[in-house]
Amino acid sequence: MNRELNFKVGDIIKVHQRISEGDKTRIQIFEGAVLSIRGRGENKMFTVRKLVGDIAVERIFPLNSPNIEKILIKGQIKQKVTRSKLYFLRHSLQ
Repeated sequence: MNRELNFKVGDIIKVHQRISEGDKTRIQIFEGAVLSIRGRGENKMFTVRKLVGDIAVERIFPLNSPNIEKILIKGQIKQKVTRSKLYFLRHSLQ
């Protein structure tokens, strides 16, 4: 499965991921800001951060995972992005 990377660091995306629980499968949506994209080719991964109440949750997704159904771009963060890794958002969003 070859997926095109059509989002960039600083975008707010929705990741639709297939979760299998026993014999049932469901789609779980994880929505947040892209903090980093790393890797090359088959090893490309991206980190997404969202806030749940006062707690921040970060997940690292492999881009070529068969469990990812689709990735939708919702918008961009309010700050201007001039860096390749937005780790400074860890301190400003909490």
